[in-house]
Amino acid sequence: MRAAFDKLISWTGLLGAILLLFAGGLLTFANSYIANEVKSQLSAQDIKMPEGAALEKLSADDQKALKPYAGSPMDTGPEAKAYADHYIKAHMTAMSGGKTYSQVSSEYLALPPEQKATPDGQKMGDLRVTLFQGNTLRGLLLYGAAFATMGTIAGWAAVAAFVGAVVLLALGILGLRHAKREDKPGPVTT
Repeated sequence: MRAAFDKLISWTGLLGAILLLFAGGLLTFANSYIANEVKSQLSAQDIKMPEGAALEKLSADDQKALKPYAGSPMDTGPEAKAYADHYIKAHMTAMSGGKTYSQVSSEYLALPPEQKATPDGQKMGDLRVTLFQGNTLRGLLLYGAAFATMGTIAGWAAVAAFVGAVVLLALGILGLRHAKREDKPGPVTT
């Protein structure tokens, strides 16, 4: 009876190892695919990370976040996040005096047509468009950063799946060896 139980548990472990190997393969593919897509999509934008005078105009926190990437092409998730949060957002905040697109847009839309036609109204309309475009680019870059993070997590999950598969495989083999020993008739004592 003990040998049958050992075999059942061991074969279940071996099946689990096969499933983990399959999951690890899929997670490895996801990691590789996402990394390649993020790199190719960001590279296609041909954005160079700010350096020199472009960094000096920013706050100390923004400079600190961008300096590790200064002058390099933006082609990774962390670079996209830094650019979105510490370059685009910093410029939008400076241009709008800290107001969001929604606030500027609401103010602009509340203006009567004759005020929209004035230089100040046109300036507010231009700011509204600039903030909309900045938020759109920022959002797209942050999506790229989020996907890069998911790809990294998939890579770590693949490693964990492969380690789990090796452990289950070893335990399954040991369990089958033990079951084989249990199957052998022991010495007969009288």
